[in-house]
Amino acid sequence: MFLETIYTSIIMKRIKIFVIIAILFSAISCNVLMQTASQVITQNQPLSKEEVARGLKEALRVGADSALTNLNNINGYYQDPLVKINLPPETEKIVQYASKVPGISDMIDDVVLQINRSAEDAADQAMPIFKNAITSISIEDAWGILRSKDNAATQYLNKKTYDQLVNLYMPIMQKSLNKPIVGNVSAASTWNELTGTWNKFANSMAGKLLDVKAVDTQLDRYVTQRALDGVFLKVADREQDIRTKAEARVNDLLKRVFGENK
Repeated sequence: MFLETIYTSIIMKRIKIFVIIAILFSAISCNVLMQTASQVITQNQPLSKEEVARGLKEALRVGADSALTNLNNINGYYQDPLVKINLPPETEKIVQYASKVPGISDMIDDVVLQINRSAEDAADQAMPIFKNAITSISIEDAWGILRSKDNAATQYLNKKTYDQLVNLYMPIMQKSLNKPIVGNVSAASTWNELTGTWNKFANSMAGKLLDVKAVDTQLDRYVTQRALDGVFLKVADREQDIRTKAEARVNDLLKRVFGENK
């Protein structure tokens, strides 16, 4: 009798455990089924204008994050011919007559390296500025942008926020240009030495005979603009990838908005 009681107790405990497991399994399965059903329903529903706008902004955010991360690397600007920042157009004569002015050639090479290093240094601080610009814009014609060419959202952002971004980014760039990043010398210092030497030559008798002009380009604004141009170029490339390559859609929102069912 005693053994029967123990045996019965064991059987009842096992039955209870089995029932509990069955209930848990049923609940989990139900939850999974509900989530799956919800995903299927969401995927089958037509895109809303709000979703399209969020998707476009997300594509820009992902693009900006990728672009700035890569440009922040050593040689992110300097060794990429698509975004490398060369001397301002106003310095064309400096390059042309560099051999006639002692020390100019070396300074040209130095300042090109230094301004690109400054742009690379500043890139890691640009993301908050881009995020604010992206989230603050209102995309009224979201459908048109979605169905337009491969970098339409980037072009929209450029058109709407470029001047604002230049003004916000320039103080960051100014700090980088004044950092002694290369050879313990800043880009601003080498630029001032280069233009000072050139302007002295330009104002000399030899310079007047050659009809060359002094250079007074605002370096910080020029480098800021060229650096931003490089960012927008890379964001446009990333946007195109998101539109055309499934593997570039790194989250559910991008997959839904830019998927084959759009």
